[in-house]
Amino acid sequence: MVKHGALRKVQYGILVFLGICFLLPLLWIILAAFDPNAQQGIKVPDTFTLKNFSDVLGDPSNLRSFGIGILLSGGQAIIVVVVSVLAAYPLSRYEMRFKKSFMLSILFMTALPITAVMVPVFQMFLFFKLQNSIIATMLFLTSSSLPYGIWMMKNFMDSVPIDLEEASWMDGASVWTGLRKVVSPLMLPGIATIAIFTFSGSWGNFFVPYILLQTPDKLPASVTIYQFFGSHGMVEYGRLAAFSLLYTMPSVILYIFSQRYMSKGFSMGGATKG
Repeated sequence: MVKHGALRKVQYGILVFLGICFLLPLLWIILAAFDPNAQQGIKVPDTFTLKNFSDVLGDPSNLRSFGIGILLSGGQAIIVVVVSVLAAYPLSRYEMRFKKSFMLSILFMTALPITAVMVPVFQMFLFFKLQNSIIATMLFLTSSSLPYGIWMMKNFMDSVPIDLEEASWMDGASVWTGLRKVVSPLMLPGIATIAIFTFSGSWGNFFVPYILLQTPDKLPASVTIYQFFGSHGMVEYGRLAAFSLLYTMPSVILYIFSQRYMSKGFSMGGATKG
């Protein structure tokens, strides 16, 4: 009994240590964002100010980078969700000859690092003269996220009983109507999860936009954040912290907003099955 209690204390101690390691950088960002004289170390500002935020938001290039980032990440998330639903439906509902091989291929592509294909992708962009194209970059990001989206969406769709669709077919609904009005509402938790994962992965992606987008006015926020690291080791810590705090807001807002739909999806699924 004593050994069990000591082991539990060690486990909680490790969790507390890991929690502090994650919270300290966040605490620095919050304090430094309101500090006019922010430095590397964590300290409570002598005077709290919004000047760092006004400097960041007052720069049109920063606002443009946020807009481009939302366009890239939001457009990618929407396309991935729509295509994943349409691709997962036949994989979940129909028996196909090469279904297993196709699913194994998708599983393999989910493990393929994006850095391994960047050289041929960049050559392809040069050949088709698509370099520096925001839309082409968004489509490439979409294609890189589709294997995971299809795989996960198929698993979520498997959990929706086909009896519900058959009942709607008996009432005269088409396959498309059943997918849109029966299956999709019950899959809201899965749709929200895939949308959040896709958006967050794209929102924090530095490597792909940095390679494929070459004009500074077309770079998303994930790349322009490095402008605060000046030459000769000079770093604007206050503005960097303010930019970083604003940079986290879209992902946090999306998560909070999607949580409501996820809870509605779970309650709707339970009520329907009951």
